[in-house]
Amino acid sequence: MSPRVVLAGEVQWGKEEVPKIFAGVAEYFYDDSPDRATFLKNLGPGGKWEGTVGIYRENGSSTRIGIFDKELFAGLPNSVKWIAHNGAGYDQIDVLAAKERGIYVSNTPGAVDEATATTALYLTLSALRRYSQSERNLYSGGWVPPDVCGIARDMSTRTIGVLGMGGIGLYYANLVHAFPGLRVVYHNRKPHADAPTWAEYHSDPIKFLEATDVLSIHCPLNEQTVNLVSEEWIRAMKPGSVIINTARGKVLDEVALIRALEDGHIASAGLDVFPDEPQVNPRLKEFPQVCLLPHVGTENRDSRLRMEVRAFNNLKDYITKGMGKDLVKEFK
Repeated sequence: MSPRVVLAGEVQWGKEEVPKIFAGVAEYFYDDSPDRATFLKNLGPGGKWEGTVGIYRENGSSTRIGIFDKELFAGLPNSVKWIAHNGAGYDQIDVLAAKERGIYVSNTPGAVDEATATTALYLTLSALRRYSQSERNLYSGGWVPPDVCGIARDMSTRTIGVLGMGGIGLYYANLVHAFPGLRVVYHNRKPHADAPTWAEYHSDPIKFLEATDVLSIHCPLNEQTVNLVSEEWIRAMKPGSVIINTARGKVLDEVALIRALEDGHIASAGLDVFPDEPQVNPRLKEFPQVCLLPHVGTENRDSRLRMEVRAFNNLKDYITKGMGKDLVKEFK
């Protein structure tokens, strides 16, 4: 019998690629389980997917079978050895629980770099130049908001701080570097081997923040990064600074951000992610200078196709080579 894989969650754009990728490699099944119990039953002894070795999953599957938490991993049969997650961030997966069961987890780095970085660029431009505020003013029958000229700033006069110089952060840094005169600084646990020479590394987060006019957040969400951008970090930034977040909502202390917007320490913000999605703190909507997006960072068919195909290929590589190339860092 051929190895079996289950595709949990909607395959939006890569349906034509599925038979090509798994031809002669694996038998594949689309998950139609209405709930977690049925999903696990289908995977178990006597189930219609018995013997499954790999599972593709995307965040939409959580509405039916839940996130991949410790309980779900405990219920998976021993045959399952690989979870191919569609997405760069994988906070919906309990990686430690996966490791305890001897199950590998992969994500899709690279496939989301352009889409997320261009979203961050849009938010940066909008927050600095007050484009979103001006657009809303026009749609409501007004014209240029009276305070815009005295507050808006050009990109070329700013220092951009990249928090997390991974694939997305590096792509974003290259985009903003196109503006002559703009300075780029970044903070990682260690210098990025592929960072360009014009990107200045700061090992001390406070000194990094003190040098930053616009902070763009690009680090993953895990136990160590919850509220990483804290009250202390926000207050270390220059008065009148801007914060951009396209990573995960919980990386940024939302309460501290709102306080800083209220007293003017933070002049503006551009947010594509929120702590309790799809709920958005109504207080954020009361700041006309803040640009808010409903987590659309990768919402385009080109990036979504690349993400799906990359996740499928991680499953294929595991089956044919014994290892996929996009193991999450906890396995490295």
